[in-house]
Amino acid sequence: MDIDNNTSNSCYSNQNVTFFYQQVNKTIRGNWTTRDHLVIGLGLPLSLIVVLANLLVMAAIHMNRRFHFPIYYLLGNMAAADLFAGLAYTNLIFNTGPWTAKLTKKQWYIRGALIDISLTASVANLLAVAVERHQTIITMQLHSTMTKRRVVLLIISIWAVGIIMGLVPSLFWNCECDLADCSTVAPLYSRRFLIFWALLNLLTFFIMLGMYSHIFFHVKRQSRHTSQHASEARQQTVINLMKTISMVLGAFVICWTPGLIVLLLDGLQGKESNANKYEKYCLAIAECNSLVNPIIYSLRDAEMRKTFKWILCCFCRREGCQPRETLSTEIDSPLKEKILSYKLEDPVLWKNPDRDSKDDKWTDSVV
Repeated sequence: MDIDNNTSNSCYSNQNVTFFYQQVNKTIRGNWTTRDHLVIGLGLPLSLIVVLANLLVMAAIHMNRRFHFPIYYLLGNMAAADLFAGLAYTNLIFNTGPWTAKLTKKQWYIRGALIDISLTASVANLLAVAVERHQTIITMQLHSTMTKRRVVLLIISIWAVGIIMGLVPSLFWNCECDLADCSTVAPLYSRRFLIFWALLNLLTFFIMLGMYSHIFFHVKRQSRHTSQHASEARQQTVINLMKTISMVLGAFVICWTPGLIVLLLDGLQGKESNANKYEKYCLAIAECNSLVNPIIYSLRDAEMRKTFKWILCCFCRREGCQPRETLSTEIDSPLKEKILSYKLEDPVLWKNPDRDSKDDKWTDSVV
């Protein structure tokens, strides 16, 4: 009773993790439950696949010189964030269930910070890729004009935001001095912080939605002012672009919506939300986004697929592999080669070479 009367003006920094779990009626069981076994049984293989898939993406971008452009550097950094997410989730698995009671507060905050950093960096990378694609396609450039220095600064900024978001709860935005504000999902976190984090991710989603929508309508509008052959190629490009947009936004919504809803309910209703019943499942679904990202952004690239096959074949062979031969970057996609062949065959396209050259660059940028 005394604790309840003084929750607004007392700090409990000396209390252990179990104390805060008890305040939100969240039980740390002494025995493993079916749900715990299910989370570990599904989580460990998922984390391993996430780590290996994103490691393969990073290796491909490093080893193939055709990927040494800003967009691929950002995709490589996103793969690094998703790889880190797989490792953070693995650490969570080995520090969950009955093991939670053995954690010190510092260890508990580190466990949560690793998840926050990795997932925030992953989402920030999604936004960075959307911004880069928007800037490149709208200005009809072959590749982004960002220098390597700017790309490095952008990558550093992404990780800085992730680290800040990971450290905020442990440094000051927690409920150690306000037990009424404790979250049921993360009992040492402030419910207000969870609301802020969920709304921030929803805002990121709407920004990406706006950018990709602008790209799509811009592509569709520009395709009306081209020659017949180029228009056919652009129409195919629009279809491919729409597929990618649908996959990106669809994956984001499917993977993140359950977790964001749970966080918002927990932040708004607290104990009445019963959010802790679904938290682990929602976190596992959100982790799936780290696996879907390399599939969407990398496996749809024919050159990336070829590089994957080459890397995997190298592991299968006992003898060493020679560096992969790369083509000139003058022609960066089969679609561009097709348009170039149209220019050679159709004399009408030669009447306005400046416009066709610009169209080729635009078409290549959206693939």
